[in-house]
Parts: sequence; C-alpha cells; structure tokens
Amino acid sequence: MADLPPLRDIIARHGLSASKALGQNFLLDEHLRDRIAAIPGDLQDRAVLEIGPGPGGLTRALLRAGARVTAIEMDRRCLPALAELAEAFPGRLRVIEGDALKLDHATLMGEPFAVVANLPYNVGTALFTRWLGGKKWPPAWTSLTLMFQQEVARRIVAQPGTGAYGRLAILAQWRGTANLAMKVHRSAFTPPPKVMSAIVHVTPEAMPQGVPARVLERLTEAAFGQRRKMLRQSLKSVPGALQAMQKIGIDGTRRAETLTIDEFVILARQLD
Repeated sequence: MADLPPLRDIIARHGLSASKALGQNFLLDEHLRDRIAAIPGDLQDRAVLEIGPGPGGLTRALLRAGARVTAIEMDRRCLPALAELAEAFPGRLRVIEGDALKLDHATLMGEPFAVVANLPYNVGTALFTRWLGGKKWPPAWTSLTLMFQQEVARRIVAQPGTGAYGRLAILAQWRGTANLAMKVHRSAFTPPPKVMSAIVHVTPEAMPQGVPARVLERLTEAAFGQRRKMLRQSLKSVPGALQAMQKIGIDGTRRAETLTIDEFVILARQLD
C-alpha cells in the first residue's frame, strides 16, 4: 500500500464536512476502522460492497484487508478523495456515484459479496430491510456488517419478550443469524452524533420452507403496528389470521412481542 496521509488531512484538503442531510458522520479512528473490517473474516480478494464511504476511511481498512471494493457514494464532494484512494490501490476500488436505494446491488456486483458499511443514518434501516426481504434466498450477499444507531442495532438482535423485539428482529433472524459485534462510542465520529452506535453482523441461513417473505412481512407489520393490543385485535386486518392462530393453538389474547420467531413463521406458513 502506498503511504497515505491521515484521513483528517484528506478531509481538510478537500474542504469536506459531514452533511447532516445525508446522515454523514466521519469515522477517524484508524484502529477502530481496521477492527470493523475484520468482523466479516478474511477479505483477501473478496468482493465487498460499501455504501456511503464518504472520504474513504472505512474503505482504506477494507482495501488494506485485501478486499476488492465497490463503493456507492451520492455525495459528489467526496469523489475526488475516493479517486485518490483508487489510485493508491490500482484495480481494487470501484467508485459509483449514485443512490444505493435505487441500484440493483446483485447485478452491480455480479458475484457473491460481503456488505460492510458505516451506513448513513437516514437510509440505514431502508437498506437493511431491502437486503433481508424479497423472494430470492439465499441472497447474493454473504454477510452484512453494518453500523447503526445503537437503539436500532438492539432492535435487530432483540429476543422475544423484550421491548426492543419487533419487525426488525424477525426480519433479521427468521432466515439469518444476527449478532451485535461491537459498540462504538459517539466520540469516535466527527462530528459526534447525538447517539451511540453499534455494529451488527448478519449471516444468511436456510430459508424456512413454505413461508414467502411477503406474508411474514405483512403479518409482522400488522402485529407490531398495534403492539400494545392483543393479537386478536391487531391481526383482524390480515385475512385468515385469526382462524390460523386458532388452528395452530396460538392464544389470541397474547401480544406480538410474546410470539417467538418460530411461531410467526408457523403462522405465516399456515396463512400461505
């Protein structure tokens, strides 16, 4: 690797500042960035998708780890800094200007890929639900290593019976394994966000047979949309749900957060 100036110098030289509108917070701690890049395992010659690289802090760590990185960035101000990084790692960094929510990631990558990203806070949940939704499974991605606000991260790894348990937990865990890999203090960022952050690592598992994602998504949307109500009330809007609960022995007086993921899967299979 060519000698690179500190990221703080790159940011200053290009006159960059974190955009609140784009949900940006720059991660300057080099050791911390290397720890994040190590979470998905050996990245040597592996394809990695990064969303919102900004000036390229985490990108550096991924490239040092041997990855072939495709970075999607919609902030044009950051493109010159990323171009310099691409020159330092010839043939290893592809930068695409655009909105990650509007791009087909599987087609863009063209091979199995890991996703590693300090996601912009304003699009993090939307991207996460997109990667974990849909009919096709297993997905083109081999793992997700993602930075979220700590509150969102806790919701993703939450267990039944807890206040954080809801749609995100079920979406992440019904056909995958989700772990809280690392907590990140707000002081690690420039500017420091108002909340703490955390890294979530998700790997895909076998998809339960006979359970379309759309059915489970609709079921959990209704159940947790009125989470304080009994299931016999919150699921009235889902055709056949009350009869299905009765058939498989789920008490209609229970609330959504008391159902395990397996129970939601069984209910969704019965509905389908």
